[in-house]
Order: sequence, then C-alpha cells, then structure tokens
Amino acid sequence: MPNVQRNRFLRRTLQRLIAFAVIPLLLVIGSIRPGTAATAKHYTELEFPALPEVTIPEYSRFQLDNGLTVYLMENHELPLVNGIARMRTGSRLEPAEKVGLADIVGTVMRTGGTKQHPSEQLNQMLEQRAASVETGISTASGSASFAALSEDLDTVFGLFSEVIREPAFEKDKLVLAKTQRRGNIARRNDDPDSITGREFKKLIYGGESPYARTQEYQTLDNISQTDVESFYQQNFHPNCMILGIVGDFDPAAMTQRIKKEFGDWPAIPERDETPPAPSAEQIKAGETFVVDQPQLSQSNVQIGHLGGQFDNPDIFSLLVMNEALNSFGGRLFNEVRSRQGLAYSVYAVWSARYDYPGLFISGGQTRSEATVPFIKAVMGELQKVREAPLSADELQQAKDSILNSFVFNFQDPGQTLSRLMRYEYFGYPDDFIFQYQRAVKTMTAEKVQAAAKKYLQPEQIVTLVVGNRSAIQPSLEELGKTVTPIDITIPQPVSS
Repeated sequence: MPNVQRNRFLRRTLQRLIAFAVIPLLLVIGSIRPGTAATAKHYTELEFPALPEVTIPEYSRFQLDNGLTVYLMENHELPLVNGIARMRTGSRLEPAEKVGLADIVGTVMRTGGTKQHPSEQLNQMLEQRAASVETGISTASGSASFAALSEDLDTVFGLFSEVIREPAFEKDKLVLAKTQRRGNIARRNDDPDSITGREFKKLIYGGESPYARTQEYQTLDNISQTDVESFYQQNFHPNCMILGIVGDFDPAAMTQRIKKEFGDWPAIPERDETPPAPSAEQIKAGETFVVDQPQLSQSNVQIGHLGGQFDNPDIFSLLVMNEALNSFGGRLFNEVRSRQGLAYSVYAVWSARYDYPGLFISGGQTRSEATVPFIKAVMGELQKVREAPLSADELQQAKDSILNSFVFNFQDPGQTLSRLMRYEYFGYPDDFIFQYQRAVKTMTAEKVQAAAKKYLQPEQIVTLVVGNRSAIQPSLEELGKTVTPIDITIPQPVSS
C-alpha cells in the first residue's frame, strides 16, 4: 500500500476509534441531570474494602545432582515465561586494583555473545522473537534473566543457558564496555545527587571498602581479557546458582529442559559455600564535610551513620520508625518541608542490607541559605523520635502504610518467586516477609522508641553537604563542628 493511502487509512481508522469512544461518553454525560451528583466526602469518611491476604502461589523446589537449586512457579494467565538465575558472586569479591571487573563481566557476558552464537546473531535471534536475555553483577550477587513467549521457550532457554555457561567475551565488546565506563567516570561529577551518594558511602565505609570504592580510569586500565575470563571461571558454577522460572509451562517438561541444559555442568566442590561477605566498619564519626560546587543554587545534604542488617531482631521497629518519619504526612514532611518550608525533599531511611551493615541516611535538598537550618531541623526530628514515643495516630498511620503496601510486593508471581530466591540466597527463612507483617501488626510505640534510642546515635552522625559553600549562610561552622572539604577531582591514569 503506498504511503499516502496508508496514511489516509490510518487517519480514518483513528477517527472511527475516537468516535466510538466519545459518543458513549457524551450520552452518559448528557443523561446526568442537575442535582443528581453525589456530595463529595471528606477523605476521612471514605471506606474501602479490606485488602486481600498476602499468599504465596504454589511452587516446587529441587536440586540437580551438581548442586543447582531450582524454583518453579506456574502461571498460565499469559503465554509468557520468565526466568532469573542468582549467582553467588558480587563486585565486593573483585581485587581493589581492578574495581569495575565484576561490572564488566556482568555486562559482556551478554553483549559479548556465546561460543555458539556471536553477539550479532544472538541479538538477532532474540529480537526476532521479542525475547530478552540479560545479565549483570551487583555488589553482593550476580544475575541472569530471560523473558520469552511460551512458544519460543526452547530456543530462548537454550540461548539463556549458553550465555550463562559459554560466554565468549568478545574482545571488541570488552573494549566498548570499558569505553562506556570511562565516559561515566568523566561525567560522574555532573550530578550533585551522584556526588552526594558516592562520597557519603566513602565517609562511612572508607574509600577502600568494597561497599564504597569507585571505578577509576586506572582500575579499568588494569582489567584485561584474562581477568574477565578468570573472574567468570572462579564465580560461575551450578552449585553457586539458584534458578527460578515462572510462567506458562508444563513443570515436568520444564524440569527435563533444565536437566538437559544444565545437568551436565560440573560443580566446583570448593565453592559449595558462599564466599564470606567482607566486613564493614564506620570510618568517620561526628564530623561535617563539604563538597564545594559554586555553580549550584541549592545544597544536597546527607546525614547519617552505619546501619544494620535485616537479621537484626529490632529491624521491624526501625522500619516502622522509617515510615513514621518519611511517609506523606510523616514527621519530616510535616515539620521540615511543610511547616518550616526548608526543603524540596526530605527523608530518613534505615537502609539495612541482608549480609553486611547498611546505612542510616537522612537528608534532602534545600536552597543554599537554608542549609544549616535544614540540617538542624532534621537533627531535631531525629532527636524527638528518640526522646518520646509516637502518638497513637502516627503509629497507626505508619503501620497501615506498611501493611497496605504488602499487596504490591506480591502483585505477580514473578515478584514472589524473586523474593523467595533472595531469602534463600542470603540464608533467611522463606516466611521472612510474613514475620515482618506479623511484627508490624503487633508493633507498639514503646518498641519503636526503644529501637530509635538504641540505634540512632547522634555522636556517630556524619554530615555531608554538596553545594555552593560561599552561599551557605549561616555557614556550616554554625553546626559546631570542624568542616572538612572533600576533593572530588577525578584521578587520571598513571602513564606506563
């Protein structure tokens, strides 16, 4: 069909669709007579049905002889199948002089093709089927995932297996990955949010910690093709992997498919145990730091100290505290943003991690001249939550907000399966989410206050400001602490 004719056809079709949609709406509007509209209710008078109970769909779990752990969860609502594999690795295991190695391995595993299918052919085969295979490595784990129509499952699952078991790590894709990361380094000081998050972690964990160190030109230059292949060989084995599949499939056929693709993959006995997580300690305490950015008209602020892990027995009290401080209508929003007008955004989060201490971070964004009043106001609210229990309304609102959000964590079976795999990966009970739910239901204001008093430690708090130091009036010295500048100049590689 010539372009002109096709455009006319599309225009007429669109006009008909609009007519079919608008005419019934006009008829409904025309049938409404004055005086028949319901009187608007105040939001406190609205009534809603109770949310459904959170349940875990049926699933099966088994292990292959080589140690590969498998979860299967059927869902025949749509003709789709999704899978994810979680590997026991992470960037925290890479050498300090080669920061970026794990990230590059996780990228080039996919972009660099497989031993059977070069990258361009692999891309084409997936695109033709509207399917995907993706890989990556984060701080504490590696992952590979696929998504496909049920009818394409055999082909896509085979490619997924190849990417995991037989990555080719094509040299040109490795060069491209390193080039892209050099570009990221060159631009990393363009965004004040990025500066704040990066430098705050360094202040707490220390710049050499695997939880805070950053990719540099030199560390990228130190990474060779051999390093990439060696890291893969050391960390990718069936007994270091949990595989989960959800969607429209027959369980018996899927089990055989998994055995065919992964059953002959040899295990590595010395990797039966998860590598121990590197420890984390707080390096700085009770100090104020500034990154001077004269071009900025506002300050980005982070305040906090070392946090904890999810296996802390008081974690649920701290998460309720989070909600009371942060929610719409919470203390920080009401006092710092609404009443005092000191912030564009304000927050406080007890950001726990599964197997190493996370961070407690509070802060936000404010105009330059309001920086010191903003910090004092936030610190004041943190002190209040330590000194006095939440009111009955605050506690109930925090509990309701958390409990009502549970349903959104289980909107589809894929979310549920991912959560089960995460708990197994980090050694948590599979009913951890229900422990959380039960603990919140029975939470008291006294428990929240006790946790806040125990874990929020004013003397340990570190303050970081990224902003125009000369425009911050009153000055940061008004906080009563020595103010230390931070140099964020990007190190250049050492010429060989």
